[in-house]
Amino acid sequence: QLQLVESGGGLVQPGGSLRLSCAASGFTLDYYAIGWFRQAPGKEREGVSCISESVGTTYYADSVKGRFTISRANAKNTVYLQMNSLKPEDTGVYYCAAGKFTLRSMCNLGPGRYEKWGQGTQVTVSS
Repeated sequence: QLQLVESGGGLVQPGGSLRLSCAASGFTLDYYAIGWFRQAPGKEREGVSCISESVGTTYYADSVKGRFTISRANAKNTVYLQMNSLKPEDTGVYYCAAGKFTLRSMCNLGPGRYEKWGQGTQVTVSS
């Protein structure tokens, strides 16, 4: 069964950190671009960060630049999202997704090219 599973969410105070994990089963993440998306209550899903299949190209939403870092651990078939200096507006359900792009060095923050999605993990930033 092809599956993505997110973990690492939770409740954290403003200024704190969390590391989200996106683990795959049934397929190898090495051959996919990976995106992280989030959805806050009452808002549309938005792209947060992505990493390309090869070369390691990364993109970040302006709202998280300098605070979030996406990385791969291919030996563990896992992609991470390190989130530092968290703000209340980072609250939401975080999803990872895997997709194929025309160029292996590409990814983007639009959901359309991502074909496999996890169930999400809740992140709440509150004092």
